[in-house]
Amino acid sequence: MWWFQQGMSFFPAALVIWSAAGIILSFITAVLLRHIDSLVPYISDTGTTPPERCIFGFMMSISGFLGVVTIYVRYKQVETLNQGDGHSINKLNRTSLVLGLISCLGLCIVANFQKTAIIQVHVCGAVLTFGIGVVYLLLQTILSYKMQPLIHGIGIFRIRCALLIWCAGSIISMFISSVILYSMIPTIDMAKKLHWNPTEKKNTFHCTLVHVTTNPIQSNPIQLLTAQEHV
Repeated sequence: MWWFQQGMSFFPAALVIWSAAGIILSFITAVLLRHIDSLVPYISDTGTTPPERCIFGFMMSISGFLGVVTIYVRYKQVETLNQGDGHSINKLNRTSLVLGLISCLGLCIVANFQKTAIIQVHVCGAVLTFGIGVVYLLLQTILSYKMQPLIHGIGIFRIRCALLIWCAGSIISMFISSVILYSMIPTIDMAKKLHWNPTEKKNTFHCTLVHVTTNPIQSNPIQLLTAQEHV
């Protein structure tokens, strides 16, 4: 029996695979229809124009549902493994459950409120998804530290710690690059800009921003964490 066929391991595996498929499928559709440039587009750009907008919204909404199920399974797993082992772990576990659910809500907001339509709501959803998501990852890392060596080895803690550093670094880089780029281009114009000319002076900042935003988006903290839930 494969590892993803054991117990509830199917859900984190399905979350990662389905989310990646949604991003890739909407990207391919948008490029083939020439709605975006094939070189370093924003992930959000692949979900702004029909029909890829419909694909992106539909698949990311299902990802949000899979995320909710996975996070709840993780909550029950920690609760069961630590029965009677102290108040601090249970409190961290409950807090991480709430934050994880909020992050999944943010993913649904990002998927269904396109940046070309209502950028304020889109950005709010991104903050919930990645900002709250990285806090969720932090709490799960702390839980992993408290649960070793009785529940699992230190390797799980080290993996989650590395993922936390990677995601946090990517989000900080995204914020700094966003401030630089948005200070050069008005917010409304930036939100509706789907094609970039390589000769434009601002294209360098655009490429930098896309690079650092692709890291946390394609490796959503929730997805990265849940990929290791049943190791």
